Amino acid sequence: MSADNPGVDVSEQTVRVEIYNQTYSIRSDGDNDYIQTLADYVDSKMRAISSGTLTVDSLKVAILAALHVADEYHQLLSQQKQIDAQLASRSAECTELLDRVLKHKEVVPPQEIETEQAM
Repeated sequence: MSADNPGVDVSEQTVRVEIYNQTYSIRSDGDNDYIQTLADYVDSKMRAISSGTLTVDSLKVAILAALHVADEYHQLLSQQKQIDAQLASRSAECTELLDRVLKHKEVVPPQEIETEQAM
């Protein structure tokens, strides 16, 4: 917080971005390049949607772009859940195999394992 203005965080910066021919000043304590990348992404989605529709209403274009981004997000969430489930399954398989190996090692003395491997 700034001593001059107690309500202002000195780590916040303002970055100006342009989305669909509108300029926005965004205050953030994050990375300005990241903010610009996000703005560019939103701008590209809005332009792609507006080129494929007959509407010139920027609000409608923004809502359609938001729906498209939300769809991408939920598809990625679904993919991540599938990956997490596969990882959990593989981890359980590895744990089971390791348990078997450790149990086998406890039952069979090491010299007998060497003899069996030599055959």
